Amino acid sequence: MLIEIELEAGTIGPEVTPSREVPMVRQERWEEIRRLAFDERVAIAEIARRLELDRKTVRRCLRDSAWAAYHRPLRMDTVLAPHLDYLRERAPRVGYSAQILFQEVRQQHAYCGSYDTVKLFVRPLRVAALSTERTIRRFETPPGQQSQIDWGTATVPFRARSQVVHVFVLTLGFSRRSFYRCFPNETLPQFLDAHEQAFAYFGGHTREHLYDRPRAVCQGSVGGRILWNPTFRAFADYWSFEPRVCQAYRAQTKGKVESGVKYFKGNFLPGREFVDAVHLDEALREWMATVADVRIHGTTHERPCDRFLREASTLIPTSSQPSFRLEAPLHRIVADDWLVSVDTNRYSVPFTLVGQPVEIQRRAGRLHIRHRGTFVAEHAELTSRHQVRILPEHGPGAVARTARSRRSSPLTPPARSLAPIVESRDLALYEALGGDIAIAAPLVDVAPGASTALAFCAEEVPA
Repeated sequence: MLIEIELEAGTIGPEVTPSREVPMVRQERWEEIRRLAFDERVAIAEIARRLELDRKTVRRCLRDSAWAAYHRPLRMDTVLAPHLDYLRERAPRVGYSAQILFQEVRQQHAYCGSYDTVKLFVRPLRVAALSTERTIRRFETPPGQQSQIDWGTATVPFRARSQVVHVFVLTLGFSRRSFYRCFPNETLPQFLDAHEQAFAYFGGHTREHLYDRPRAVCQGSVGGRILWNPTFRAFADYWSFEPRVCQAYRAQTKGKVESGVKYFKGNFLPGREFVDAVHLDEALREWMATVADVRIHGTTHERPCDRFLREASTLIPTSSQPSFRLEAPLHRIVADDWLVSVDTNRYSVPFTLVGQPVEIQRRAGRLHIRHRGTFVAEHAELTSRHQVRILPEHGPGAVARTARSRRSSPLTPPARSLAPIVESRDLALYEALGGDIAIAAPLVDVAPGASTALAFCAEEVPA
């Protein structure tokens, strides 16, 4: 269903309700009439009574497939009439400035009327241009083509006290069948886990997923390119779907799932009270199966469960794949003790990779560790928690042990001077003795541990 609003000069906007031969209703009232008739199955006479309208007006609103604004015919006997074509063509080029248009038609086209007349003519043209920019175009997608995903928040009354919960909603675009689940927060692990629960609920997923721009999905864009969250991008690649995001500040383009959030708040929560989160989850599952899936949808006028029968076979099956958490690569930076952490346990890698990024992949109970695509280590995955597994060949070996022993040994005192100390004797002693004599080696004070090569031999001294 494609709804386009095109306003021309003299158009009365949706806020005006002229009462002429054909009474008009505002767009909000028109939508309310159709909601009462198609969703709540209220009789035409009852709708007319509630809204204080004529029955023929109600029938005409139900007969028309789209709301249209009232158009007042233009008068062709005014001073502005000869210039209308020029003003329509020129107005978008000058930004719908009535002052510029007034100057141009007065100077170039001999317009002799007032500025207010031009301003009143240009005003609906400006409104029409803004309405065209803001118009939400509803579009339908074929079966299995697109899903829309969003979060909502709601205050849920538990027996102990009310609590704010975060509601994950995934709506299939064709069938309008939705998956709802409540979580304590909107963190990335909860976000990915909610997707996998939805895949299991539907037995598969569509080829495209449409999101707003949460940080769990992307971190903005640069040069027209989306900066995807790397973990989410790996999740999308693992499950083989194409993520898409709404234009910035245009989250209303995912109106199907927005309606699902409103339906949850307006239909499931009112009048209910829950014991705890488990009771909330059980009641939500029952409501999905007995109410949400079997109601007559206001847009498709069919039950979501009936349309899902035509969509189920087009979904990409997911039952044969394990959870992304078990298969997704983990990215770590090697710590100073050449260990990397996985689920509270730590595993060694070659010590030369300290400070470097590595990628860890789980496979059949083993961890395969790679650095820039090169295989560097493998470990059996530890089943307990807070354990350490170190392979000797990953360590720095004797070099590191020697360095550690030097750092841990107490400092030795500096060695004493190795220069020999010679006993001083009076020369008169040698003269008195006379004759040949072998002078003994001088007394040497050798530092402890010094080499014996420092010993001096006796030498012959002539008489």
